Amino acid sequence: MYTPATTLALALALALAGCNQAPPQEEATAAADLAAADAVADASVALEPSPAAAAGANDVAAPQLQATMRELWHGHIVHARDYALAMHAGNASDAAAAADAVVENARQISNAVAGFYGDAAGGRMLTLLGGHWGAVKAMTDGRTAGNADAAAKAMDDLTANAGEIAGFLAGANPNWPEDTLKGMLLAHGAHHSKQVDLILAGDTAGEAAEWTAMQSHMDMIADALAAGIAKQFPDKAS
Repeated sequence: MYTPATTLALALALALAGCNQAPPQEEATAAADLAAADAVADASVALEPSPAAAAGANDVAAPQLQATMRELWHGHIVHARDYALAMHAGNASDAAAAADAVVENARQISNAVAGFYGDAAGGRMLTLLGGHWGAVKAMTDGRTAGNADAAAKAMDDLTANAGEIAGFLAGANPNWPEDTLKGMLLAHGAHHSKQVDLILAGDTAGEAAEWTAMQSHMDMIADALAAGIAKQFPDKAS
């Protein structure tokens, strides 16, 4: 059973995977942000831990928290990937099941936040998670249908929301610099985008490589969150 501190940590971790619907930003700014995020996403697969970092892996301040956050991050991208695969295959029932799994996960996390911060915060979390999934789903649907305008609008939403979520999390934990969080969120969105393109192109080998990179990036985010939470709640995180 999760402790309240672990529940908070998990909710904050998945908050990075969600973003609220926001008014579209200028197209030039969005394009520049996405281009930068795509470069970060491409580079993230090459980020391997140094020997010193590997040697210090056993010194993680809150190993249980880190492991649980990694599991939750992985679940988020698994469900989103399953949706894209089902859409590409034309399997409506599998697509619906994957979408339902994402939504149910969002409800569970928002309920966890409500239990710690109150109903208003829980509602905010549900909006954030719903906004992220709505954008990823719209991007996937648009590209599957060949609707470039819909897909571009979804990516604009994802880009604009990155700043909002970065501000939300930076406000929750002083150990998470806002600019760093925004970069992570932009790279996360770029991973979703690239993965969908590869799936729809039928590039199995390319998608497999991207999937590996995407999982590595999720671990990077989870580890950064775990470290920040351990500093913020040294007596609760384990």
